[in-house]
Amino acid sequence: MFPARLAAVAALAILVGVSPMSDALAQDPEATTPQRHITVTAEGSVSAVPDMVLISTGVQTTAETARDALADNSKAMRRVIKRLKEVGIRGRDIATDNLSVQPEYQRTRDNSKPPVVTGYRVNNSVRIQVKDISLLGEVLDEVIELGANQVGGIQFQVSREERLRDEARTKAMENARRRAELFAREANARLGEVLMIREGHANFNPRPVAMEMRSAKAGGVPLQAGTQELSASVTVTWALR
Repeated sequence: MFPARLAAVAALAILVGVSPMSDALAQDPEATTPQRHITVTAEGSVSAVPDMVLISTGVQTTAETARDALADNSKAMRRVIKRLKEVGIRGRDIATDNLSVQPEYQRTRDNSKPPVVTGYRVNNSVRIQVKDISLLGEVLDEVIELGANQVGGIQFQVSREERLRDEARTKAMENARRRAELFAREANARLGEVLMIREGHANFNPRPVAMEMRSAKAGGVPLQAGTQELSASVTVTWALR
């Protein structure tokens, strides 16, 4: 009778061990089937006419001593900044970008002797944000006439950039849905819920306009703002029904 009891316990252990597998087999087979989905990447873009401009300009002076070079430079830069404010540029829209003092050397042709300091060069540059493009020509004329002899570049900008970014994102999403619906329709399916959204690039790259000062005035220099384009990209995954 004791061996019979052991046999019954063993049988019960076997039944308990296989019961989880029996439960798994009883589940709905569709629950283990991967969900059908579609992933689409699309872009959207908008264009706008720039309404601001960023100018990088400065004064370079040379003299026998660093003190004289810096004094001459500071005098010219003060004239430039004062006149900028007079034509309507606010002080907070004028920012010093770089100030450097460097020695100038004279070297022998064969480098047989150490270089000799012959003078000093001072560079002082500022960034000017012009929020009224109609003032651009006047600003350039004034700064050059008053001593600015360097213009590193001009960048046309759009003040509504963030709003334009959102418009480009909306268009990218609309294009993604339109493309996904087309693919789903060709596959005899319909779009379900959105499973994932990932934003790609959303850049606005102002194009710099390089300039070189060849005359005492900038009058007559043709500058066209043109239009700027902002694009955005989005990747979206939908479930398919």
